[in-house]
Amino acid sequence: MDSPLSLSQFDYHLPTELIAQAPPDRRTDSRLLHLDPRGALHDRRFTELPGLLRPNDLLVFNDTRVIKARLRGHKETGGKVEVLIERITGPRTALAHIRSSKSPRAGARLTLAEAFQANVTGRQGELFELEFPQRVLDLLERHGTTPLPPYITHQADARDEERYQTVYARKPGAVAAPTAGLHFDELLLEEIGRRGIGSVFITLHVGAGTFQPVRTDRIDQHVMHSEHYVVPVDTLARLAATRAAGGRIVAVGTTSVRALESVAANADNAAPAEGDTRLFITPGYRFKRVDALITNFHLPQSTLLMLVSALAGMEPIRRAYAHAVAARYRFFSYGDAMLIESPTPP
Repeated sequence: MDSPLSLSQFDYHLPTELIAQAPPDRRTDSRLLHLDPRGALHDRRFTELPGLLRPNDLLVFNDTRVIKARLRGHKETGGKVEVLIERITGPRTALAHIRSSKSPRAGARLTLAEAFQANVTGRQGELFELEFPQRVLDLLERHGTTPLPPYITHQADARDEERYQTVYARKPGAVAAPTAGLHFDELLLEEIGRRGIGSVFITLHVGAGTFQPVRTDRIDQHVMHSEHYVVPVDTLARLAATRAAGGRIVAVGTTSVRALESVAANADNAAPAEGDTRLFITPGYRFKRVDALITNFHLPQSTLLMLVSALAGMEPIRRAYAHAVAARYRFFSYGDAMLIESPTPP
């Protein structure tokens, strides 16, 4: 029996200066590290992507929209609080992370952005249930700030509001961007369409849990965070047609992978597939929907690094990341990208 995989097997050394703190001047200016089906590595530009795809490929994009989920304020005692919305649960309710010197109790009232008050109504594990005086989305749009990841050190500004958002973002609800999509602009999407490469959308609202570290040494003991997804009827039909025609399904981002693999057993293409997923993809997982992946570089020891290692193999990913560090690729949300194609069977 194989030994369980340990967290240390997914570690690598990353110089701090390679963590991208700002996006490139243009979305498509990033580099692209291509890991081909034979395991070979190729240094490319992201603008070369259309030529690496096939006319019968189907790209699957996540059309979630990042909300201005971060709010600062104070408790009735005057103590400072920082609220990060994790999930909107109703027109005027949400689950949130709250950072303060002392956790607020049910019944506490928080003054946020010096503009309105929200009531703490309960807890669900580490998350607090909040009730707002108006529609949550309206209040966040007026008073919240863009929730940049913890490894980006500057305060979110107007440029981040534009660039920490995909050009095709439509459905508000994410508190972190599906960052593989940040490299696409309208011109590149048009070129992809002209080449006969298909595009469809799913929605998975990325939660702040995507940044939570794995706290168990044995990765099979890690409890994955939950995220809500919807795969529309037309997307399900296009997935089936692509497979029937011998085409590849190319996920744009790990969030698209999680949604697609979560509905892999869904045989009913007459109704959208919707639900919450805690799918944790680690090496040994057998992919059912996804043949290739466009993705950014991921944090050491993260669940996302485990996911890409499951698709490409642990050793090819180790080589790819060592190469990326040596070649001075830019890492994480505002960084460069990878194209990972499933290995050719022996």
